[in-house]
Amino acid sequence: MSRKPGTPPRRDGLLQPLQDFLQLESAGGLILMAATLLALVVGNSPLAGRYAALLDLPLAVSAGTFKIAKPLLLWINDGLMAVFFFLVGLELKREVLEGHLSSPRRASLPAFAAAGGMLMPALIYAALNRSDPAAMKGWAIPTATDIAFALGVLSLLGRRVPVALKAFLLSVAIFDDLGAIIVIAVFYTAELSALSLGVAGGLILALVALNRLGVMRPAAYVLVGIPLWVAVLKSGVHATLAGVVLAMAIPLRASSRPGRAPGAEPPLRHLEHALHPWVAYGVLPVFAFANAGVPLAGLAPADMLHPVPLGIAAGLLFGKLAGVLSFCWLATRAGLASLPDGAGWRQMFGIALLCGIGFTMSLFIASLAFEAGGASFQGLERLGILAGSLVSGVAGYFVLRAATRSA
Repeated sequence: MSRKPGTPPRRDGLLQPLQDFLQLESAGGLILMAATLLALVVGNSPLAGRYAALLDLPLAVSAGTFKIAKPLLLWINDGLMAVFFFLVGLELKREVLEGHLSSPRRASLPAFAAAGGMLMPALIYAALNRSDPAAMKGWAIPTATDIAFALGVLSLLGRRVPVALKAFLLSVAIFDDLGAIIVIAVFYTAELSALSLGVAGGLILALVALNRLGVMRPAAYVLVGIPLWVAVLKSGVHATLAGVVLAMAIPLRASSRPGRAPGAEPPLRHLEHALHPWVAYGVLPVFAFANAGVPLAGLAPADMLHPVPLGIAAGLLFGKLAGVLSFCWLATRAGLASLPDGAGWRQMFGIALLCGIGFTMSLFIASLAFEAGGASFQGLERLGILAGSLVSGVAGYFVLRAATRSA
């Protein structure tokens, strides 16, 4: 793309899309915070009964003998979150093929950080809950990082935070999301249906065929993606993974076949740009409002000492901090990576704290971990998520504020 006269050259062709993305995610993070506070207020007000009734509202889609019947909450968690995972898949594919993760040198530091940031929280949670098999199902809850919330906190610091540091946090979150996808697929899969898996496999082959044939119309992929979501939902594998699979089939580069308009935007970029506002300003705030309304009546400060919320909060706050920093230090000492441009270890300390904001993905994994056989933990796990995420976010903000002021 040609540059307008008088416009300073960009050092990196990826800089402007990255800045646009960060600005959008930061604004979305602030809206996410507002939705969370609203859910807490409503869930602990005279409207709490209506709030619970709304989430339990039964909704069904049927055609002949086929029927999908779920309460509103599960339509949000299984349906709307599939759109979120679809966007995550689009971002992951673009970043790996031509973005900030396409270079091994660039990708190595956030990859190490994400690995440590998942391992250490899981170990802390497991150490505190090892004697309770039901509680152990929640080991993955503190391994997540909520990029929208984290970037929302960073936005409060304005331009003092280097773009390279924000890009590092974004890259860690992408690897973190990839890890969450694998964890959900492997550890939170119910009893499998061979028939539904077979149907899903056939639809995946159809998506591959569309890609190989150079089909550029997003509608063609969506028409296959909708029945794929249904098949995965019925298979026992969590339905949101259908969104990731669908994203992997979307072409990243525009077709050069005859008849294709020159300069047309590739389907993946078009969908990514179109979905970002809907996910940032719609899907995630709705999910937060539906899942963050923890009833605080009857809860006491001593409840935080229960192994489940304590393991989650300690994993998010201390596990993320120790895991991200120690693995980054090992990577730099071994010469496998270097710190982001303009960043020192004080800034990395603050970023590691922000990685402890697990919120959206932690709530999502908690709903999978305790939806069966762990009803006694309902409320306690969300209490741990909210406490750990809040302390991590506040601590990260003040550490980064001090580090950027003196930098």
